[in-house]
Amino acid sequence: MHILYILLGLVALILINVPIAIALAIVTVVAMLASGGTATLPNLPLVMYNGATNFPLLAIPLFILAGAIMNSSGISRRLIAFASALLGFVRGGLAMVVIGASMFFAEISGSAVAGVAAIGSILIPAMRKKGYPRPFSASVSSSAASLAIIIPPSIPMILYGAMSDSSVVKLFVAGIVPGVVGGLSMMGLCYWFAVRHNYPVEEQFQLRRVWATFKDASLAFLLPIIILGGIFGGLVTATEGAGLAVVAAMGVGFFYRELDWRHLKKAIIDGGIQTAVVMLLVASSALLGTYLTEAQLPQQLAHAISSWTDNRYAVLALLNVFFLVIGFFLHSAAAIILVVPIVMPLVHAVGIDPVHFGLIVTLNLAIGQQTPPVASVLITACSIAKANVWEVSRVNVYFIAVLLLVLMLVTYVPAVPMGLVNFFYH
Repeated sequence: MHILYILLGLVALILINVPIAIALAIVTVVAMLASGGTATLPNLPLVMYNGATNFPLLAIPLFILAGAIMNSSGISRRLIAFASALLGFVRGGLAMVVIGASMFFAEISGSAVAGVAAIGSILIPAMRKKGYPRPFSASVSSSAASLAIIIPPSIPMILYGAMSDSSVVKLFVAGIVPGVVGGLSMMGLCYWFAVRHNYPVEEQFQLRRVWATFKDASLAFLLPIIILGGIFGGLVTATEGAGLAVVAAMGVGFFYRELDWRHLKKAIIDGGIQTAVVMLLVASSALLGTYLTEAQLPQQLAHAISSWTDNRYAVLALLNVFFLVIGFFLHSAAAIILVVPIVMPLVHAVGIDPVHFGLIVTLNLAIGQQTPPVASVLITACSIAKANVWEVSRVNVYFIAVLLLVLMLVTYVPAVPMGLVNFFYH
């Protein structure tokens, strides 16, 4: 019952617009005082400090900064030009360009919001000029950007790794196949829409233009090779890879002579603000984690559910529903920080691989980024497209269905996320 009271108190505070991190700290302090009295208070600052000084989380501001540098140094524009030359001859090809460019951008920034801001601000107006409906343009950009939560390097995966004590590198490897499957499936859906509604062909295929845009973007293509190659090759950790991403993006930006110091300064400030928000959440969650550990509430929850069923697939079905509902109301960072420490004992008890479960969590939260009322990525895309959220949502349900199918595939066919992990690490 303690967990239920904490969740109800948290929801009540959130509904009256108390920031999530503050609400989390308030309900945890009240729970500590109720169970242990004022003797627990002196340890609170130390617990929060230790929780916020988690080295892997340093990757978050660095990947955010790398994405911002890409957007202000012409890298995004060159990637879009190449994708357009490669896919523009297909009916509905411009929508596929959005997906391809978003997938590539995700390999460097790891942020869905950064992806939709960077790619959508360029391609949504271009789609409108070509006659694509506003709701379709926004829904493609929004759903494609959420692939960043699956494709490495993913900021939510970094958070999950820190909260669950799992290997971030293995999580990155596990995200490759689901990310590609999701991207290709969305492209197929775009082609179906294009044929059904007679969307335009962007341009004729010209090998000469493909080669010219490839050469122009060749340095940009080196970025994921440098970053992911270093991480997967064991040369750098995920956090060091994030620093490498910033240096590489700046180097490419200076080479193109398009790196804008004004935008770079803004990117640094925005990255600092976003990091402060996440770190405050992490510090507050450390309090909750300490309380839950001392009260052994997660273990009690695990015992209660495992006594009802020890079938891992039944447990996964329950957790999928739980995280889908949580995703309606919480941002991905808050959901991971709040819920993962509670459910991990249950995950271990029924024999679910934590890396496999990490992909399930991140996919659920990718869907949550598309489902109101929170829907941070969807709202960003609607803002860029100047489109009504509910009109866009009516189109976006088809793309959400694709993400749900990928979720079911990842949940019940473990070889999809874990095949590469087992190949490289066993």
